[in-house]
Amino acid sequence: MEYEWKPDEQGLQQILQLLKESQSPDTTTQRAVQQKLEQLNQYPDFNNYLIFVLTKLKSEDEPTRSLSGLILKNNVKAHFHNFPNGVTDFIKSECLNNIGDSSPLIRATVGILITTIASKGELQNWPDLLPKLCSLLDSEDYNTCEGAFGALQKICEDSAEILDSDALDRPLNIMIPKFLQFFKHSSPKIRSHAVACVNQFIISRTQALMLHIDGFIENLFALAGDEEPEVRKNVCRALVMLLEVRMDRLLPHMISIVEYMLQRTQDQDENVALEACEFWLTLAEQPICKDVLCRHLTKLIPVLVNGMKYSEIDIILLKGDVEEDEAIPDSEQDIRPRFHRSRTVAQQHEEDGIEEEEEEEDELDDDDTISDWNLRKCSAAALDVLANVFRDELLPHILPLLKELLFHPEWVVKESGILVLGAIAEGCMQGMIPYLPELIPHLIQCLSDKKALVRSITCWTLSRYAHWVVSQPPDTYLKPLMTELLKRILDSNKRVQEAACSAFATLEEEACTELVPYLAYILDTLVFAFSKYQHKNLLILYDAIGTLADSVGHHLNKPEYIQMLMPPLIQKWNMLKDEDKDLFPLLECLSSVATALQSGFLPYCEPVYQRCVNLVQKTLAQAMLHNAQPDQYEAPDKDFMIVALDLLSGLAEGLGGNIEQLVARSNILTLMYQCMQDKMPEVRQSSFALLGDLTKACFQHVKPCIADFMPILGTNLNPEFISVCNNATWAIGEISIQMGKVSYVQPYIPMVLHQLVEIINRPNTPKTLLENTAITIGRLGYVCPQEVAPMLQQFIRPWCTSLRNIRDNEEKDSAFRGICTMITVNPSGVVQDFIFFCDAVASWISPKDDLRDMFCKILHGFKNQVGDENWRRFSDQFPVPLKERLAAYYGV
Repeated sequence: MEYEWKPDEQGLQQILQLLKESQSPDTTTQRAVQQKLEQLNQYPDFNNYLIFVLTKLKSEDEPTRSLSGLILKNNVKAHFHNFPNGVTDFIKSECLNNIGDSSPLIRATVGILITTIASKGELQNWPDLLPKLCSLLDSEDYNTCEGAFGALQKICEDSAEILDSDALDRPLNIMIPKFLQFFKHSSPKIRSHAVACVNQFIISRTQALMLHIDGFIENLFALAGDEEPEVRKNVCRALVMLLEVRMDRLLPHMISIVEYMLQRTQDQDENVALEACEFWLTLAEQPICKDVLCRHLTKLIPVLVNGMKYSEIDIILLKGDVEEDEAIPDSEQDIRPRFHRSRTVAQQHEEDGIEEEEEEEDELDDDDTISDWNLRKCSAAALDVLANVFRDELLPHILPLLKELLFHPEWVVKESGILVLGAIAEGCMQGMIPYLPELIPHLIQCLSDKKALVRSITCWTLSRYAHWVVSQPPDTYLKPLMTELLKRILDSNKRVQEAACSAFATLEEEACTELVPYLAYILDTLVFAFSKYQHKNLLILYDAIGTLADSVGHHLNKPEYIQMLMPPLIQKWNMLKDEDKDLFPLLECLSSVATALQSGFLPYCEPVYQRCVNLVQKTLAQAMLHNAQPDQYEAPDKDFMIVALDLLSGLAEGLGGNIEQLVARSNILTLMYQCMQDKMPEVRQSSFALLGDLTKACFQHVKPCIADFMPILGTNLNPEFISVCNNATWAIGEISIQMGKVSYVQPYIPMVLHQLVEIINRPNTPKTLLENTAITIGRLGYVCPQEVAPMLQQFIRPWCTSLRNIRDNEEKDSAFRGICTMITVNPSGVVQDFIFFCDAVASWISPKDDLRDMFCKILHGFKNQVGDENWRRFSDQFPVPLKERLAAYYGV
């Protein structure tokens, strides 16, 4: 029987009144409306009223009717399983009867309501939905066809997976051929829906679509010149996705597709141009990119370069005409959430003094306030990846354009030229070197251009060439560049301040100690910026200061520098509350500063230490409350605890033994014991780093807890969590060296040794983890040779290869002493891989005398064992440098 329901007039008026009020801009009214809606949800037929206003009450204005539908949609999301059956059926039948409403707004609202019900698992419980919508596509009435297609498009977007499953008896086998028929429909809106529906099934390689793939591609080509931008956009999107999943089917048509995409990348409609521009980005990731594009570069490069100009609308949105805005406070939504990168312990390498961070992408992030992705960014990103594919072969196509752009009188054109120069920096660096002595001074001049947007992009582009600048004599480019960048850090325009600060941080990473002579001047600027910056840029300033400390290290530890730098940092530190997320970058910055200043940080360490311990304690307490009563207490933001643990690590590393009394007077070890067992990997990662640093700084306080800590470290040797595993491994090595006695370490060997040997033999293990694993195995063997040496043969080869590239230091020293001791215990374990051991020994620049004697003993022992003739045959396999080195240093 048909469900008959009539609204009560008074109830209807009350709901209409509520819908009107909810359109008021006043927040108090809004809040009252929210409360009222919550109350009305207690009545079972409240949702009937909402659907009634949406579909039946034609006398009301459309925005009110649509709003009623959207409130209903939210109720479906939150409480659908509590709706009485009658209500559910009424809503479903009303939706299907009104999908063809004459108003586009009402049709779209009904479509949203349908897909929301469908995605609540109701596709199975609404068997006539898809057949009914598909049959409505054949309606003579345009509104009905368009409404049904709109709803189907939303369902395809929201429920693509279940549509392609047996759960529904594979409806796509019928739907996809049906959609393809509509590619030739007379209405552009309907053609657009049809392509958009099919597009949902490309990436997943849905069987029903793969069966019709040739027909689909043919139909797409037929729509290539469609007059409707939305259709052209969907055609471009389809081709970009097909490039990833069905390159085989596109290859025969590749030349015409490339030519088509070239036209579309210049489409009058920016949305179409943006979709088409993605094609070049995707193509660059395919192995055939070079073959396909080499003939088209002459046409493509000018198109991409042209797309890199700011559009007029960009300039309006970026307030490109506002040159001075430094006094205007930031709006809070402009400030992006930051992600804290937790501490990872890494070895220093021979080639460079810098710890190898995973390459940080200095993405083209020059105008992050507009819609994040636009034609300019996409074109620049495409040029960047193509430069990496074609390398210097790109330059003949770019250089003639660059000459014109970089010296152009119109600032918008000149600005795009500077962006081009930055975009190709990585891929075309070699070929650009001859031009840099002329270009870098020109760019340094552009840093004082009168347009802020030119100054800001110039900062970025110069940072992309920082590596080259630093490789030249400092007075030639480094000094003038630094001088100008520091002026830009104090620019009167906020975007320029931001770009200059980021560029300066990159320069610091490249220049390291080259900056020492200019420290006073640099600190002067950075400290002055403290008083000048608004909120958002302050956060970037902390980063520039932290990077400076990382780059110059102990050179920062001079009373006059400390006097300049610490007061403003401590002043901010005192202003910020414990709940303020701005603490993150400040704590990170202080961690770098404490590590660099070492004893110079002593006067500041007590309050900083105390507060970090408090932050950890607060967070743990909040987490316990939340776990006990999740509805009463919200979960804490564990980043506070992670950043605090990392700063404590920085203090332990910087202050060394001086931290002993602070540790003695606090409960940090109890807190660490809890952190080491936290569910969140980043918390464990940071607590293991701190454990290792405290082990080095004040082992007497760690020692009583070792029996509790070691089993936890053992269970965290799981390479699925690379950084957790890395820090746990390192901490085990530090602990075993500090314990020092066989009897102390021996009981823990079974908990850790097998996992470590497994990790060092795993394929594709990151370098840092391999190095730390090798060092820890060596250290365990140094303290307990009898226990570890029997396994020598299982790890000696990867052990040697992973430690040959790291610098001489304490850790490497103790690890090699361990390996030598183990070889003495089990010489046969090294015989098969002796060449690797020779190579690793030769990697030492200046081993301590007694370590050198150990190497000598082993090398000569092996030589005497095999006899001169065999040794000569063996050493003939050595590369010449290795042979010469061993002869010179060890006389073999």
